[in-house]
Amino acid sequence: MSARRELVKGIYEQNPVFRQVLGLCPTLAVSTSIENAIGMGAAATFVLCCSNVIISLIRKGVPPKIRIPIYIVVIATFVTIVDMVMAAFTPVLYKTLGIFVPLIVVNCIILGRAEAFAGKNSVGLSLLDGIGMGLGFTFGLLSLAIIRELLGAGTIMGHPLFGERFEPVLLMIMAPGGFLTVGYLLGLFNWIDRKRARS
Repeated sequence: MSARRELVKGIYEQNPVFRQVLGLCPTLAVSTSIENAIGMGAAATFVLCCSNVIISLIRKGVPPKIRIPIYIVVIATFVTIVDMVMAAFTPVLYKTLGIFVPLIVVNCIILGRAEAFAGKNSVGLSLLDGIGMGLGFTFGLLSLAIIRELLGAGTIMGHPLFGERFEPVLLMIMAPGGFLTVGYLLGLFNWIDRKRARS
């Protein structure tokens, strides 16, 4: 188990969105713009890193039968910090992301990494796992957001690209557009895997 592998596995090989198909509720909801994707990705990465470190530190003192409630308390602590910091320093983004910031507590990526990795591995490896999975989640959000914002609004980071004649495909910033984009990207990842396996 190398440190480099733990850091990079979440970006492609075990990407939470495109490989494990986890956290799709916030992924579909907030990936209508690049700014939202970056904000949610940064918040989830912070919670993943901090909760992985604390859970790895306390793992040997936690009774197995009550480990899940304890993990949730740890995760909820860091989500509360993120919630308060975002409300204080980025109120527009906080308002846009809405309920999906406090719902990071029940994001299955974070609890899944706590249970499957941080509860069984060292602090250093757990931190690298949190960074890698957070970057992978952010990559997934950004991939969706770029496509949906470009086609759904004709903009990148709010800047128009196609001129006044462009007619946005409103479907792309609605829920069906999110499902379509996830489906096409999942197909693309599977196609790349098959091509790599043959070569």
